[in-house]
Amino acid sequence: MANVRHVAETTTLNNGVKMPWFGLGVYKTQEGPEVENAVAAALEAGYRLIDTAALYGNETGVGNAIRASGIRREEVFVTTKVWNSDQGYDETLRAFEASLARLGFDYVDLYLVHWPVKGKYKDTWRALERLYKEGLTRAIGVSNFHIHHLEDLMSSCEVKPAVNQVECHPLLTQTELRKFCREQNIAFQAWAPIMKGQLDLPVLTELAAKYGKTPAQIVLRWDLQSDILTIPKSIRPERIRENANIFDFELSDEDMARIDALNQNSRFGADPDNFNF
Repeated sequence: MANVRHVAETTTLNNGVKMPWFGLGVYKTQEGPEVENAVAAALEAGYRLIDTAALYGNETGVGNAIRASGIRREEVFVTTKVWNSDQGYDETLRAFEASLARLGFDYVDLYLVHWPVKGKYKDTWRALERLYKEGLTRAIGVSNFHIHHLEDLMSSCEVKPAVNQVECHPLLTQTELRKFCREQNIAFQAWAPIMKGQLDLPVLTELAAKYGKTPAQIVLRWDLQSDILTIPKSIRPERIRENANIFDFELSDEDMARIDALNQNSRFGADPDNFNF
């Protein structure tokens, strides 16, 4: 179990780069003041990882907010992703350049293949390897990859993915994929960790009362104690602060097991073996 003591604490990726365990996701956060205020609130609360994507349409606001914060660029870990319609070798290189221009930075910390687009993700990955070797991204990884996608990619890649970011929460605990990533030394990161707010489960309500925390805080603590990096999304400053207030308690082994047992393999997003976007 990771001994994560504060919001900016880092893990070390398989290439030696340090990445925060905890960050702010900005999916469906509107470009402009909404995303800028959310990022500003997160940075003020001590967050040092911001996770965006070309698809989200808010890379410009993320870059603006980081610059406006006065925090040095190298102290904030920035993730973005190549969207499905931009996959392929040359297309990915162009898409990355466009993302970088919108962010207004000269590098990103982590660049991800957003979904495993059949027949394309290997060419996309070759482009990521080139960007990595050129120092334009400090680490490269994937998102929404099942074990068989990772095995296929690793059968021919030169640089192993540093991160796999997937949907993961108490109703979708991803035990086998987590075990595979741990064995392969690929950091495992959860999106939709707080189940898009669908936290009305008796076990979570009971544990929230027991520990004097919210159900969301219980789930985010479960993530960290399960060695899962996590990027809860919110646009409300008080919720952004609250999500990060999880370093002053620890769930017992018994309570961890009770949360593990909630698994139903049920998804809020698409299955990476069956998506059409």
